Amino acid sequence: MSDDGRRHFGPTTLAALVVANMIGAGVFTTSGFALADLGSPTRVLAAWVVGGIIATCGAIGYGALARRLTASGGEYLFLSRVLHPAAGFVAGWISLLAGFTGAIAFAAHAFERYVRPEASAVPENVLAVTSVLVATALHGVRARPGAWSQNVVVGLKLVVLAGFAAVAVGAWRTGGASWPVVEAGPFDLAAFAGSLVWISLSYSGFNAAVYVAGEAKDPARTVPRAMLLATLGVTVVYLVLNAIFVGFVPFEDVVGRPDVAFAAAESLLGNAGATVVRAIVALALLSSVSSMIMAGPRVFAQMADDGLFPASLRFRGDVPTAAILAQAALAITVILVSDLESLLSYLGLTLSLSGALTVSCVFFLRRRHGASAVPVAGSIALPAVYVVATIVLAGLSLQNQPERALLATAVTVTTGLVVYTFVARRR
Repeated sequence: MSDDGRRHFGPTTLAALVVANMIGAGVFTTSGFALADLGSPTRVLAAWVVGGIIATCGAIGYGALARRLTASGGEYLFLSRVLHPAAGFVAGWISLLAGFTGAIAFAAHAFERYVRPEASAVPENVLAVTSVLVATALHGVRARPGAWSQNVVVGLKLVVLAGFAAVAVGAWRTGGASWPVVEAGPFDLAAFAGSLVWISLSYSGFNAAVYVAGEAKDPARTVPRAMLLATLGVTVVYLVLNAIFVGFVPFEDVVGRPDVAFAAAESLLGNAGATVVRAIVALALLSSVSSMIMAGPRVFAQMADDGLFPASLRFRGDVPTAAILAQAALAITVILVSDLESLLSYLGLTLSLSGALTVSCVFFLRRRHGASAVPVAGSIALPAVYVVATIVLAGLSLQNQPERALLATAVTVTTGLVVYTFVARRR
């Protein structure tokens, strides 16, 4: 099938892919801890605003790259074409192990944790594996049915979120409450930055559209626009939700709570509210699994086209079926041998550094071809903000488990370079 015949993803599908990647469990769990560290709902919302600004700057940087390089592949494509094939291969290797395989397993584990009762007769990992198999069935045969189902789930998720927010705001106003005034003490920049590390994880996924750019209609226009608009939209959603979670309920009901969304919903709406939030989180995680099963194999198919991965992973007709099946098999393997916490500590640092290096390609391209050849929406300073902020936050994330995170990242990069050396010699 020609490239033109494969371009069937419109702006709605691209934006839905970004939304599905971004809205997961993080927004429903992070702010209770942030409230304990920062001491004030206003400061918590400020941290979410800063996180949204960083993600928007990242979307602008990726958008500038996507205008010039319109094939699928994401970080692999950008780094291999701009810096060096070895840098691109390592980025693709990171995508294979962390960006998609690890992230799919993480979302599937979290999905099972939310929907499986503690005293369930269903064996552990069955629901997580099932979520991967369902997504594989949807995306593994034809592109349009998979994209359509993805759009429906994302739309349903947003509708339920909007309904929950409207009911919560109504309950808050009916109760005659006002925005809480809390004696938070002096502003602590270190605590603010520490909270921002975790909040930034909820904004990851803003770049998801670049992984399927080769199948997008008019990709130079639709891919950057979808990333930017979806990121701005998700930022608004996050601010509304977190205003409800930490500002509409008594401080002591949610401070330090890992289940801050459930606590807030229960305080405002009773058990029914908590049940709705649980359904929202389950939908969010299910759509995350689906979106990554959709996006990840496109990277591996592009690497196969370049001769770096087995030729069997290339597109065969409408979708890269073999790559999708391989991605599902890897994700299921990780689900069966790992847990939620170990995956979380591994994903953050590795993906952050890969993203920062990728956006840095904007500056290399502009120096090589001129600023007019690589236009940046707004200002060239915006991608720089993302690069600097991402590196700083990655450094701060090492405070918790520096040895473990650094070792995992070093092993991933080293094995990628070893495999690339072997493949390059064979080529």
